[in-house]
Amino acid sequence: MLLSGWGRYPVCESELKEPGSLVELQRQQAERAGFVARGNGRAYGDAAIGSVYTTGMKRLDRMRAFEPETGRLTVEAGVLLSDIIACFLPRGFFPPVVPGTKFVTVGGMIAADVHGKNHHRAGGFGEHVERLSVLLPSGEALTCSRDENADFFFATVGGMGLTGTILEATFRLTHVQSSWIRQEVVVAPNLDAAMAALSAGDKATYSVAWIDCLARGASLGRSLVYLGEHATSEEATLKKPDQPLFAMSRRSRLSVPMDFPNWALNPWSMGAFNATYFRRGVAKAGTPFLSHWDGYFFPLDAIGDWNRIYGRRGFLQHQCVIPLESSREVLGEILERVSARGTASFLAVLKKLGPAKGQMSFPMPGFTLTLDFAVTDSIFPFLDEIDAIVTRSHGRIYLAKDARQSRATFEAGYPGLGNFRAFRRTIDPHEQIKSQLSQRLGI
Repeated sequence: MLLSGWGRYPVCESELKEPGSLVELQRQQAERAGFVARGNGRAYGDAAIGSVYTTGMKRLDRMRAFEPETGRLTVEAGVLLSDIIACFLPRGFFPPVVPGTKFVTVGGMIAADVHGKNHHRAGGFGEHVERLSVLLPSGEALTCSRDENADFFFATVGGMGLTGTILEATFRLTHVQSSWIRQEVVVAPNLDAAMAALSAGDKATYSVAWIDCLARGASLGRSLVYLGEHATSEEATLKKPDQPLFAMSRRSRLSVPMDFPNWALNPWSMGAFNATYFRRGVAKAGTPFLSHWDGYFFPLDAIGDWNRIYGRRGFLQHQCVIPLESSREVLGEILERVSARGTASFLAVLKKLGPAKGQMSFPMPGFTLTLDFAVTDSIFPFLDEIDAIVTRSHGRIYLAKDARQSRATFEAGYPGLGNFRAFRRTIDPHEQIKSQLSQRLGI
């Protein structure tokens, strides 16, 4: 069948197998080489598509154990983040790290070592994983942690599924007093102000900025910075007296019914959207308010199939991280090129990141910029130019979002790659695990 990631590019031919048990999974992976595990298909590019066949993990979705005293949860790799939130937020627990969508599996979160709006404080999801069970290419199920088979643990966290198929994980949920987020909006008139606001917000639990990528001149990089904290029970009761402490009702979920035509996203429509979005943010600035958890963490989840907005050819998400010391100059250059091109993402995101411990994890101390671009013939050479800027600054591209970076760009960005390749050769000498991404980048 034809498979793609959330960006709908590239589209690759790969057989899809969805085992319902460990025994079935072991049998399938013993039969043929050229496989990789796939969660809910929310990696944007080709990371979760096998070169020959793809192992779908969504049927392995049981929650195994939970300790209310500690928040420690053990689940199979196919469990969705959305199900964890639905089950445990009413009990006063929230995942320690969440990415921009709740429709991801725990296995996928570990393989990509996903980061959220709190990476500057809490690190990536892998920081909170205590133990993993992984099916090796040999068919053996191996348990690993920071103290047991530690080399395997740190290669698997952020390893994009290339060390084996993640079967099960244990991690701790965070205790919260309500489901509400106390949010503050800071208006940043330009990139300098946005980066300063994010740095000033280092003490905030959550921080993220939306950037108007079409702004130019003195307004280059104008942004809305969103700071957030889990509201206490007293705050929620005072400000939302007519709402439950743990509001779980889902907002009405709109859906994009068809692929947008290519001309729909143009400088005029994008400019109108950005201007309206910025004005709405300015109106909310100054006074903290309570925001529904779903809207704060997962705004795009409210729109079903939003990836169709970019048209039938799909889109490319480009996410880079730039080291702190060169981030202002480099991000300014990237934004100038993007604004001059005039076809930027309608939701562009800037965050501040801290260090990561996974051998192939994406974050480093610095700023990460995320942009979406519709697939066109001209976008590929343009992104090659952006990649050259990233490489020159000793930055890197996020593998979970990547669909087209060159091998040279990738190799320049990941200093742990040599050790990771050597580890892969040790545990998988016959190259049984092979994704479209690993084949493209020579991992």
